[in-house]
Amino acid sequence: MPRAGLAPATVVAAGAELADEIGFAGVTMGLLAERVGVKAPSLYKHVASLEALQRGIATQARRELGDALTRAAVGKSGPDAVRAYAEAWRHWAVDHPGRYAATVRAPTNAEDDEEDRRAANEGLQIMYAVLAGFGLRGTRALDAARVLRSALHGFATLESAGGFGLPRDVDRSFGFLLDTLITGLSAEHPTSTEDEQDDRPITHPT
Repeated sequence: MPRAGLAPATVVAAGAELADEIGFAGVTMGLLAERVGVKAPSLYKHVASLEALQRGIATQARRELGDALTRAAVGKSGPDAVRAYAEAWRHWAVDHPGRYAATVRAPTNAEDDEEDRRAANEGLQIMYAVLAGFGLRGTRALDAARVLRSALHGFATLESAGGFGLPRDVDRSFGFLLDTLITGLSAEHPTSTEDEQDDRPITHPT
């Protein structure tokens, strides 16, 4: 019988905490079994495989990050929305390095991954809502989302890994990054034929 009080959601939550401590790639079924106080074979009664555990951690992390970003950006628009969104992204990623690493992987196309795909798409729509104030449409909006995601991911990943060693305040550098991004997003961009032809809502990972 499965251990009383232990359920798939509890196991995934424990895995997410473990990922923050030792890194997402370092989480194994054996280490997680020790964490929750069961033998490794017993853990499979709650989570089918390591891949299923990783998928569960990724889904949970996407939702948690999405909630943090939504709370930060709600009621704001334009540059204010980007700054609030970016600060929330940075702090959540640094505070939850293992969980954040899980969000980077794209959701799979497996039929049982609908929940993960939905969480990923909700996060994407938050980003597009933040960028909406800049009047970017179609493929131009996709370009902007990729640039914003790449910039925030790169900065947060380097900061989390202790990659900024020079004696310069990191907050000031992050502020300069946001100033640069906002200037670029606010600039006039000529609309190409491709932009005009592909003005459909984007509902897949960037």
